[in-house]
Amino acid sequence: MKAPLAPWSPYLLSVLRITSALLFLEHGTSKVFGIPPSAMAWQFNAASLVGWSGIIELVGGIHLALGLFTRFTAFILSGEMAVAYFTVHAAGGFYPLVNKGEIAVLYCFVFLYLAAAGGGPLSLDRLRHRN
Repeated sequence: MKAPLAPWSPYLLSVLRITSALLFLEHGTSKVFGIPPSAMAWQFNAASLVGWSGIIELVGGIHLALGLFTRFTAFILSGEMAVAYFTVHAAGGFYPLVNKGEIAVLYCFVFLYLAAAGGGPLSLDRLRHRN
């Protein structure tokens, strides 16, 4: 028996990509522009590790939201989240709940999935490959 949502699977992949990208993009805009203001918002310094991560999150979030170079972008962002987890969060304890690394782990594996699955039908990649 086919699952009732199976026909929607490709479109839900695009929804997962877009939603994850827009949420992730907030981290980049907060680090680079201070918008929205958060504990992460600070005086931007492109030469720092946080500055570089903000640039990666900003550019990667935009590309992922649009579905442009999805597989490559998602792979880079997955790696960034793995590095963030092990350099920032893991020192705070073994469990992601305790070390506040849950979101980094979740982003890492969502992006890894998108690197394998692609951007779905609602993406600029799909338009580029159709022509």
